[in-house]
Amino acid sequence: MITAHTLSKKYGEQTVLNIDHLEIPKGQSFGLVGNNGAGKTTLFSLLLDLIQPTSGHIINNGVQVDESEAWKPFTSAFIDESFLIGYLTPEEYFYFIGELRGRNKADVDALLEGYNDFFHGEILGQKKYLRDLSKGNQKKVGIVASFIGNPEVVILDEPFANLDPTTQIRLKGIIKDLAAKEDVTVLVSSHDLIHVTEVCERIVVLNKGEIVKDIHTSTETLKELEAFFAG
Repeated sequence: MITAHTLSKKYGEQTVLNIDHLEIPKGQSFGLVGNNGAGKTTLFSLLLDLIQPTSGHIINNGVQVDESEAWKPFTSAFIDESFLIGYLTPEEYFYFIGELRGRNKADVDALLEGYNDFFHGEILGQKKYLRDLSKGNQKKVGIVASFIGNPEVVILDEPFANLDPTTQIRLKGIIKDLAAKEDVTVLVSSHDLIHVTEVCERIVVLNKGEIVKDIHTSTETLKELEAFFAG
């Protein structure tokens, strides 16, 4: 479903991403790991047409993302807090995203009911603006907003960061349930090797912008990743 061809991104003389070929089939739960500066967020930003490639391109379900916006109705993401609108309450933000994705308030409310445990009583009905929520609670809002409208592709950059252990466990269950749907492709980046091996069936390791490992997850994957990064 997602294919990168001779994809590179340079800033001046520095190459931050250089991927000759990468395919992510429809319905796969795909994990992206690497140290700071490895190119994870750059790849996701290129996928979402937030930045322009220096060379090559990305195809999302037959659409070249930097030439057409036809991929947007079936793709959603939460990269960081810049995706939020700070002067809205969580409810206002959810309804705004719902309107963009052709969902009415009843549709959005029905979806939100399924995330009461994840919200843990800290999001809805608090009469707070998004800008006044903690980093962790802002992340909860952004993650759940990315599920509105039944997207076929969901991209989550460092979703476990700033979340407490209980919420991390709940999020792993949410991602697993999402990934279990045959028509949903889930892309997750994370510094946490344990979390990403638990929720992703395939893991790609980036190092200095290049793919150095491409692993289908097994009982040995965590040890393999730990050995690589310890190396």
